[in-house]
Amino acid sequence: MFTLVIGGAASGKSGYAEGLVLASPHRPRYYIATMEPLDGEARRRVEKHRGMRADKRFETVECYTNLASVHLSGRGTVLLECIGNLSANELYSPKGAGNRADAAAAIVDGVEALLSQCGDLVVVSNEVFTGGADYAGGTEDYLRLVAEVNRTLAARADRVCEVVCGLPRFYRGAAG
Repeated sequence: MFTLVIGGAASGKSGYAEGLVLASPHRPRYYIATMEPLDGEARRRVEKHRGMRADKRFETVECYTNLASVHLSGRGTVLLECIGNLSANELYSPKGAGNRADAAAAIVDGVEALLSQCGDLVVVSNEVFTGGADYAGGTEDYLRLVAEVNRTLAARADRVCEVVCGLPRFYRGAAG
């Protein structure tokens, strides 16, 4: 089962997605972390999230770019957190794909590679473009990348939901 969970900042999307993973019968549980801890604030956030998952028996796999290179040791359940970070890394990191078309292809190919290796996949992504329409510099390119990847993954997913205020609304599939 492939589920795409989208939502705005602090919407509850990550907690909801984690609940889907915890409910899956497939083991082991993998958490694919895409936030590269480049500064103190990012490192603190990563440590906070590791602490929150400590008792949930996730195997954490850090992958900042080239998602297709991830090889899982068993057909478990995967939580990919999140497309927003992965998009920024693929677009702007020296190790990333570099341009929007190549970044989108790298992310979608990586998700397909994960799907071939797991029983259930839950992908978390950001909701984009509701905050306005006038963006400076590379921000619009980044937002368009996230939107393109979201559309492609939504077309491929078995279930698609948006989380607002901790409440999921399904656009495809059902909550069960």
